[in-house]
Amino acid sequence: MVDILRDVLVALLVACVAMALIPVVGGIVLYGIVPFHAVRSHLRRAGAYLPRVVVLIPAWNEAPVLTASLERLMALEYPPDRLRVFVIDDASTDDTPAVVGAVAERFPGQIVHLRREQGGQGKAHTLNHGIRRALADDWMEALLIMDADVVYRPDSLRRMTRHLADPRVGAVSAYIREGSRRPSAVTRFIGYEYVTGQAAARRAENVVGAMDCLAGGAQLHSRVNIEAIGGQVDTSTLAEDTMTTFMTQLDGRLVVFDPSAVVLAEEPDSVTGLWKQRLRWGRGNVQISSRFRRMWFRPTRQHRLGSFLFGFMWFAIYLLPFFMTAASVGLIGLFLLDELLATWMFQALWWAAITAYVFITATTLMLDRETARRSWLEALMFPGLGFLIIMAAVFVPGLWDERIPAALDLQLGPVAVTAWTLLLYAWPVLSMVCAWGLKQLERAPGGRRAVRFLIYLVGYGPVLCAVSADAYLKEWQGAAQVWDKTEKKGTVAA
Repeated sequence: MVDILRDVLVALLVACVAMALIPVVGGIVLYGIVPFHAVRSHLRRAGAYLPRVVVLIPAWNEAPVLTASLERLMALEYPPDRLRVFVIDDASTDDTPAVVGAVAERFPGQIVHLRREQGGQGKAHTLNHGIRRALADDWMEALLIMDADVVYRPDSLRRMTRHLADPRVGAVSAYIREGSRRPSAVTRFIGYEYVTGQAAARRAENVVGAMDCLAGGAQLHSRVNIEAIGGQVDTSTLAEDTMTTFMTQLDGRLVVFDPSAVVLAEEPDSVTGLWKQRLRWGRGNVQISSRFRRMWFRPTRQHRLGSFLFGFMWFAIYLLPFFMTAASVGLIGLFLLDELLATWMFQALWWAAITAYVFITATTLMLDRETARRSWLEALMFPGLGFLIIMAAVFVPGLWDERIPAALDLQLGPVAVTAWTLLLYAWPVLSMVCAWGLKQLERAPGGRRAVRFLIYLVGYGPVLCAVSADAYLKEWQGAAQVWDKTEKKGTVAA
């Protein structure tokens, strides 16, 4: 009986470790799909189309960034008589009204300042105020939703509107690239992440035929689509852009990503700012996953959101903190029951991880050469020095506990070797704990300077996983849904 229970426990622990292969396989599959975008994209059905576009810019205390954004909109390679800009001022307390007024005087009739006297309800409510105004007459044919700090390249809107020539398309997403003049370490990591999450992932989603999220700061909708989803965006979730994306596709219209429509945005330059932004996104994804629970893995001819492949890619990322925790628990448990099996599972898991890391990193750097020049170090250090040490331990067996100590004329005892082994097995969980520690350290005097270096040790990936875990916890606790705006400083290199 004891042997049977032991075998069952070992099998469960092996399954825990094996689950960690899901995000690894998910990454390889996603990047394996990317090349097919060259032959399976929507460009073949796009055409010359210049609809009358209303641009909505929700703004709360955005004075530092609005001038550059508005001036670049007015400089777009787009007919001026077919473009109107509504700045929805969410009861700003800074110079936002004066800034908008000064630019509007230079472009009469093209820029409209819409003031909300009751602010603080969140971005979705602010957008709906502008949408109602845009739908009040028949002038608008397409609606562009953007953020106040986003700077559009001259040809970006034309590249987006061409897809609306196909009546099956409901919405189009541009490629948001991090564009700060002097990016910090965190900002450079975000720049690289955006290549993986947009230039790569959304190309793959174009091929699959299902999109997870329109870029919140660069999403273009046909009027038909806006009216079909109720003439407003959802206000019950923190992920109104993802909700709109899903509703569009569930109603039978396509959502398209155009990687050549590039816009530049300012992103957080600290772990604290990143945490605040991604906690909101993470909680939104938890809400979306629950809201559409009857859709997952249920294929239908009307849309591809229920396909196995899309669901696999979604949950491989969504459940990443769980998979990392399961791997550590499984390996430590196996070490206590069957040390040889634990070693074999550890090496098998990490050889797969090494393969995915090399493949994904190399492909990502080739997808966006401009970002690669700025963030090549962050690409290499994305998982953190801790995970690179683990990869080295697998690539060269005995490197850290035998070869290097021998080269230094040191000899590690059994206790030290066991402690080192358990540290390697536990690092996926410990890295998330350390990521939370970075957030706390950043608040201390001089902490921000230390975090600039320590984030390379802990890794940007573990920081994102820690935020996701925090999002699960906040949703489970029923914490208040607060729209915590990311502070902008006007650092985009317009």
